[in-house]
Amino acid sequence: MILSKNEEKNIERAIKSSTFCDEIIVIDDYSTDKTASIAKELGAIVFQRKLENDFATQRNCAMEKTKGEWVLFIDADEEVTAELRCEIITITSKSFAKRQKDQSQKLVVAYQMGRRDIFWGREVRHGEVRQMRFIRLMKKESGTWKGAVHEQFHTHLKTSSLKNFLLHYPHQSIDEFLSEVNRYSSIRADELYVLGKTSSIISIIFYPFGKFIVNFFFRLGFLDGPSGFVYAFMMSFHSFLVRAKLFLIQHKK
Repeated sequence: MILSKNEEKNIERAIKSSTFCDEIIVIDDYSTDKTASIAKELGAIVFQRKLENDFATQRNCAMEKTKGEWVLFIDADEEVTAELRCEIITITSKSFAKRQKDQSQKLVVAYQMGRRDIFWGREVRHGEVRQMRFIRLMKKESGTWKGAVHEQFHTHLKTSSLKNFLLHYPHQSIDEFLSEVNRYSSIRADELYVLGKTSSIISIIFYPFGKFIVNFFFRLGFLDGPSGFVYAFMMSFHSFLVRAKLFLIQHKK
Protein backbone atom coordinates (compact mmCIF):
# COMPACT_ATOMS: atom_id res chain seq x y z
CA MET A 1 0.00 0.00 0.00
CA ILE A 2 1.50 3.31 -1.12
CA LEU A 3 0.17 6.84 -0.61
CA SER A 4 1.28 9.30 -3.27
CA LYS A 5 1.13 12.92 -4.40
CA ASN A 6 3.33 14.08 -7.28
CA GLU A 7 5.93 11.35 -6.73
CA GLU A 8 6.95 10.58 -10.31
CA LYS A 9 10.63 10.65 -9.26
CA ASN A 10 10.15 8.02 -6.57
CA ILE A 11 7.12 5.84 -7.30
CA GLU A 12 8.92 3.35 -9.58
CA ARG A 13 11.50 2.48 -6.91
CA ALA A 14 8.81 2.01 -4.27
CA ILE A 15 6.65 -0.22 -6.46
CA LYS A 16 9.53 -2.38 -7.72
CA SER A 17 10.67 -3.01 -4.14
CA SER A 18 7.14 -4.25 -3.29
CA THR A 19 6.65 -6.79 -6.08
CA PHE A 20 6.74 -9.65 -3.57
CA CYS A 21 3.30 -8.53 -2.34
CA ASP A 22 0.16 -10.20 -3.73
CA GLU A 23 -1.19 -6.80 -4.79
CA ILE A 24 0.22 -3.29 -4.91
CA ILE A 25 -2.28 -0.52 -4.31
CA VAL A 26 -1.51 3.17 -4.76
CA ILE A 27 -3.82 5.75 -3.20
CA ASP A 28 -3.07 8.89 -5.17
CA ASP A 29 -4.01 12.38 -4.02
CA TYR A 30 -4.80 13.54 -7.58
CA SER A 31 -1.20 13.99 -8.67
CA THR A 32 -0.63 16.55 -11.41
CA ASP A 33 2.49 14.78 -12.69
CA LYS A 34 2.94 11.25 -14.10
CA THR A 35 2.74 9.41 -10.76
CA ALA A 36 -0.56 7.63 -11.46
CA SER A 37 0.32 6.61 -15.03
CA ILE A 38 3.75 5.27 -13.99
CA ALA A 39 2.14 3.26 -11.19
CA LYS A 40 -0.42 1.74 -13.58
CA GLU A 41 2.28 0.87 -16.12
CA LEU A 42 4.15 -1.01 -13.38
CA GLY A 43 1.06 -3.08 -12.55
CA ALA A 44 -0.19 -1.26 -9.46
CA ILE A 45 -3.89 -0.75 -8.77
CA VAL A 46 -4.44 3.00 -8.52
CA PHE A 47 -7.25 4.72 -6.65
CA GLN A 48 -7.53 8.49 -6.48
CA ARG A 49 -8.76 10.14 -3.29
CA LYS A 50 -8.30 13.64 -1.86
CA LEU A 51 -6.01 13.66 1.18
CA GLU A 52 -7.70 16.72 2.71
CA ASN A 53 -4.83 17.14 5.18
CA ASP A 54 -5.66 13.91 7.02
CA PHE A 55 -3.14 11.11 6.57
CA ALA A 56 -4.77 8.73 9.06
CA THR A 57 -8.12 8.78 7.27
CA GLN A 58 -6.31 8.29 3.96
CA ARG A 59 -4.53 5.21 5.33
CA ASN A 60 -7.71 3.80 6.91
CA CYS A 61 -9.56 4.19 3.62
CA ALA A 62 -6.63 2.58 1.84
CA MET A 63 -6.80 -0.49 4.09
CA GLU A 64 -10.39 -1.04 3.03
CA LYS A 65 -9.21 -1.49 -0.57
CA THR A 66 -6.95 -4.44 0.25
CA LYS A 67 -7.90 -8.10 -0.11
CA GLY A 68 -5.10 -9.88 1.73
CA GLU A 69 -4.73 -10.84 5.38
CA TRP A 70 -1.63 -8.64 5.87
CA VAL A 71 -1.11 -5.04 4.78
CA LEU A 72 2.29 -3.41 4.28
CA PHE A 73 2.40 0.40 4.09
CA ILE A 74 5.33 2.22 2.54
CA ASP A 75 5.60 5.83 1.41
CA ALA A 76 6.31 6.70 -2.21
CA ASP A 77 9.82 7.86 -1.27
CA GLU A 78 10.65 4.62 0.56
CA GLU A 79 12.10 1.30 -0.55
CA VAL A 80 11.81 -2.20 0.92
CA THR A 81 15.29 -3.69 1.30
CA ALA A 82 15.97 -7.27 0.25
CA GLU A 83 16.55 -8.25 3.88
CA LEU A 84 13.26 -6.69 5.01
CA ARG A 85 11.43 -8.38 2.14
CA CYS A 86 12.66 -11.82 3.25
CA GLU A 87 11.74 -11.11 6.86
CA ILE A 88 8.21 -10.01 5.91
CA ILE A 89 7.66 -13.07 3.72
CA THR A 90 8.73 -15.31 6.62
CA ILE A 91 6.61 -13.79 9.38
CA THR A 92 3.46 -13.53 7.23
CA SER A 93 3.63 -17.15 6.09
CA LYS A 94 1.07 -19.67 7.30
CA SER A 95 3.85 -21.91 8.63
CA PHE A 96 5.10 -19.09 10.88
CA ALA A 97 1.61 -18.55 12.31
CA LYS A 98 1.25 -22.29 12.86
CA ARG A 99 4.50 -22.40 14.85
CA GLN A 100 3.22 -19.59 17.06
CA LYS A 101 0.00 -21.50 17.73
CA ASP A 102 1.85 -24.75 18.38
CA GLN A 103 3.98 -22.94 20.97
CA SER A 104 0.84 -21.39 22.50
CA GLN A 105 2.14 -17.91 21.74
CA LYS A 106 -0.15 -14.93 21.45
CA LEU A 107 -0.36 -14.07 17.75
CA VAL A 108 1.28 -10.83 16.64
CA VAL A 109 -0.99 -8.61 14.54
CA ALA A 110 1.34 -5.69 13.75
CA TYR A 111 5.07 -5.07 13.36
CA GLN A 112 7.10 -1.90 13.66
CA MET A 113 10.26 -1.32 11.68
CA GLY A 114 13.10 1.16 11.50
CA ARG A 115 14.04 3.39 8.62
CA ARG A 116 17.34 4.58 7.19
CA ASP A 117 17.27 8.05 5.63
CA ILE A 118 19.36 8.62 2.50
CA PHE A 119 19.94 12.37 2.27
CA TRP A 120 22.12 14.04 -0.38
CA GLY A 121 23.46 10.65 -1.44
CA ARG A 122 24.54 9.43 1.98
CA GLU A 123 22.91 7.68 4.91
CA VAL A 124 21.98 9.80 7.92
CA ARG A 125 23.43 7.78 10.79
CA HIS A 126 22.67 10.09 13.70
CA GLY A 127 20.03 12.46 15.05
CA GLU A 128 16.37 11.82 15.82
CA VAL A 129 15.58 10.01 12.56
CA ARG A 130 17.85 7.16 13.57
CA GLN A 131 15.72 6.55 16.67
CA MET A 132 12.37 6.37 14.88
CA ARG A 133 10.36 3.18 14.46
CA PHE A 134 6.94 2.87 12.84
CA ILE A 135 4.24 0.21 12.61
CA ARG A 136 3.94 -0.41 8.88
CA LEU A 137 2.95 -4.08 8.67
CA MET A 138 -0.34 -5.19 10.18
CA LYS A 139 -3.21 -7.63 9.84
CA LYS A 140 -6.22 -6.10 8.20
CA GLU A 141 -8.87 -4.89 10.69
CA SER A 142 -6.47 -5.33 13.64
CA GLY A 143 -6.46 -1.63 14.50
CA THR A 144 -6.77 1.86 13.09
CA TRP A 145 -4.62 4.80 12.04
CA LYS A 146 -4.86 7.99 14.09
CA GLY A 147 -3.40 11.48 13.61
CA ALA A 148 -3.80 13.98 10.79
CA VAL A 149 -0.02 14.09 10.31
CA HIS A 150 2.75 11.96 11.89
CA GLU A 151 -0.04 9.40 11.98
CA GLN A 152 0.38 6.15 13.91
CA PHE A 153 -1.27 2.75 13.83
CA HIS A 154 -3.10 1.85 17.05
CA THR A 155 -4.11 -1.62 18.17
CA HIS A 156 -4.88 -3.22 21.55
CA LEU A 157 -3.50 -6.56 20.32
CA LYS A 158 0.08 -7.86 20.39
CA THR A 159 2.76 -6.06 18.36
CA SER A 160 6.42 -6.80 17.71
CA SER A 161 9.44 -5.40 15.87
CA LEU A 162 11.24 -6.41 12.70
CA LYS A 163 15.03 -6.53 12.60
CA ASN A 164 15.41 -5.00 9.15
CA PHE A 165 14.44 -1.60 7.84
CA LEU A 166 13.10 0.57 5.04
CA LEU A 167 15.25 2.93 3.02
CA HIS A 168 13.91 6.49 2.89
CA TYR A 169 14.86 9.08 0.26
CA PRO A 170 13.39 12.34 1.60
CA HIS A 171 13.89 15.96 0.59
CA GLN A 172 16.53 15.47 -2.08
CA SER A 173 16.78 19.24 -2.54
CA ILE A 174 16.43 22.24 -0.23
CA ASP A 175 13.37 23.37 -2.21
CA GLU A 176 11.64 20.03 -1.57
CA PHE A 177 12.65 20.11 2.09
CA LEU A 178 11.23 23.61 2.62
CA SER A 179 8.04 22.83 0.73
CA GLU A 180 7.33 19.69 2.75
CA VAL A 181 8.27 21.27 6.09
CA ASN A 182 5.89 24.14 5.34
CA ARG A 183 3.07 21.79 4.33
CA TYR A 184 3.36 19.35 7.22
CA SER A 185 3.81 22.07 9.84
CA SER A 186 0.51 23.66 8.76
CA ILE A 187 -1.34 20.35 9.10
CA ARG A 188 0.28 19.69 12.48
CA ALA A 189 -0.54 23.16 13.82
CA ASP A 190 -4.21 22.73 12.86
CA GLU A 191 -4.25 19.29 14.47
CA LEU A 192 -2.74 20.58 17.74
CA TYR A 193 -5.28 23.41 17.87
CA VAL A 194 -8.16 20.94 17.52
CA LEU A 195 -6.62 18.88 20.34
CA GLY A 196 -6.63 21.96 22.58
CA LYS A 197 -2.87 22.51 22.59
CA THR A 198 -1.44 26.02 22.87
CA SER A 199 1.76 27.81 21.92
CA SER A 200 3.66 30.72 23.42
CA ILE A 201 6.53 33.02 22.56
CA ILE A 202 8.74 31.05 24.92
CA SER A 203 7.98 27.70 23.24
CA ILE A 204 8.40 29.26 19.79
CA ILE A 205 11.90 30.45 20.69
CA PHE A 206 13.31 27.78 22.96
CA TYR A 207 11.77 24.46 21.82
CA PRO A 208 13.23 24.56 18.26
CA PHE A 209 16.60 25.73 19.61
CA GLY A 210 16.66 22.91 22.16
CA LYS A 211 15.68 20.38 19.51
CA PHE A 212 18.58 21.43 17.30
CA ILE A 213 21.07 21.18 20.18
CA VAL A 214 19.83 17.70 21.11
CA ASN A 215 19.89 16.36 17.54
CA PHE A 216 23.10 17.97 16.33
CA PHE A 217 25.22 17.59 19.45
CA PHE A 218 23.77 15.07 21.92
CA ARG A 219 22.53 12.69 19.21
CA LEU A 220 25.76 13.23 17.25
CA GLY A 221 24.23 14.73 14.13
CA PHE A 222 27.46 16.64 13.55
CA LEU A 223 29.12 13.33 12.61
CA ASP A 224 27.00 13.32 9.45
CA GLY A 225 28.76 16.47 8.24
CA PRO A 226 26.93 19.18 6.25
CA SER A 227 23.93 16.93 5.59
CA GLY A 228 23.66 16.29 9.34
CA PHE A 229 23.61 20.03 10.03
CA VAL A 230 20.95 20.70 7.39
CA TYR A 231 18.82 17.81 8.65
CA ALA A 232 19.01 18.94 12.28
CA PHE A 233 18.30 22.54 11.27
CA MET A 234 15.28 21.63 9.15
CA MET A 235 13.80 19.44 11.87
CA SER A 236 14.22 22.34 14.26
CA PHE A 237 12.70 24.72 11.71
CA HIS A 238 9.69 22.40 11.42
CA SER A 239 9.18 22.66 15.19
CA PHE A 240 9.44 26.45 14.96
CA LEU A 241 6.84 26.64 12.18
CA VAL A 242 4.40 24.35 14.02
CA ARG A 243 4.51 26.48 17.16
CA ALA A 244 4.48 29.79 15.30
CA LYS A 245 1.51 28.74 13.17
CA LEU A 246 -0.33 27.40 16.22
CA PHE A 247 0.28 30.75 17.97
CA LEU A 248 -1.24 32.60 15.00
CA ILE A 249 -4.24 30.26 14.89
CA GLN A 250 -4.89 30.90 18.60
CA HIS A 251 -4.92 34.66 18.11
CA LYS A 252 -7.05 34.56 14.95
CA LYS A 253 -9.66 32.46 16.72
